[in-house]
Amino acid sequence: MKTEKISSKKFVVLALLVFCFFFSAGSTHAAGDRLNYRLKWLFNASVAGDLYADVHGIFKSEGIAVTVKAGGPERDAIKELELGHAQFGVASADQVIRARDKGAPVVVIAQLFQINPLQWIYRSAAMSVDSLQDLRGKTLGITYGGNDETIMRTLLAKGGITEDDVNLFSVRYDYTPFYQNKVDLWPVYRNSQGIFISQKLQDAGEDVGFLIPSKFGVKFVANSVVTSERMLQENPDLVKRFLNALLLAWEEAMNPDNEQKTITTIAEFDKDSSPELIEQQLSITRMLIKPRKDLVIGTIDAAAWKQTEAIMLKQGQITAPVAIENFLKPGGQP
Repeated sequence: MKTEKISSKKFVVLALLVFCFFFSAGSTHAAGDRLNYRLKWLFNASVAGDLYADVHGIFKSEGIAVTVKAGGPERDAIKELELGHAQFGVASADQVIRARDKGAPVVVIAQLFQINPLQWIYRSAAMSVDSLQDLRGKTLGITYGGNDETIMRTLLAKGGITEDDVNLFSVRYDYTPFYQNKVDLWPVYRNSQGIFISQKLQDAGEDVGFLIPSKFGVKFVANSVVTSERMLQENPDLVKRFLNALLLAWEEAMNPDNEQKTITTIAEFDKDSSPELIEQQLSITRMLIKPRKDLVIGTIDAAAWKQTEAIMLKQGQITAPVAIENFLKPGGQP
């Protein structure tokens, strides 16, 4: 009799477990899909929308649980997609094009930055850059092997300026040569170093200007959202749900009406920056992400992608054309 009672209890428990298993398996959206999303940069204002989607439950509203992972020099989102360590990531166009050149099955589903934050700062009292011809005779800071070298060489070629017409200066992390007026234009990320350096110069009574490559027709695409071909083919609904949540969050985070909410969100992760600094970074990031009110965040500029590929091919950074336009999947379209 005792044995029968124990068996009955075990049967009830087993039945409940089986019921729960089939219920959760048949309702993936309700149960929640678990995903990893690897960023390109560290947690700061440049990833405001990504953090906003997580903190304010926007991913959760689409039935997905997303672990947002910080980026950095030692973290490669595309490699993590290939290894299955992440399902989504953020990468710049040059990373995507190099990966496609090597056969990596990566696709682009949204473009976050419409204007590349990589620009050049200069003292506006000493010079102005109204045309590319204004670069003649100037000392230009570049990071050899970096994207800024690629972009600057493209600008010079576009203006018909040879290397003999300018002085190229190899930059490091030390900004002293620029502060000492040994270099006329110094490469910066507009929404990070650009703020620090301009503030330091303004405190010394000097005004600054910025050379923005896109104003001269050079649109080298920056951070975009990527996933694998397999993910897009096998889980199109999941891709769309992720993207819907992410882009909604970016729209909310970039809305000036939500500025304080967004600053508070970023401050939870970026402990080293003051709210005042985050506010400045956010303001500039907003201009780079959504330069026009009517622009939908995430819009892929196909012409800019093809231009980026052409620049890389011309400068020998890829071995052959990759036809990048075939791997741009706006809105997560298969």
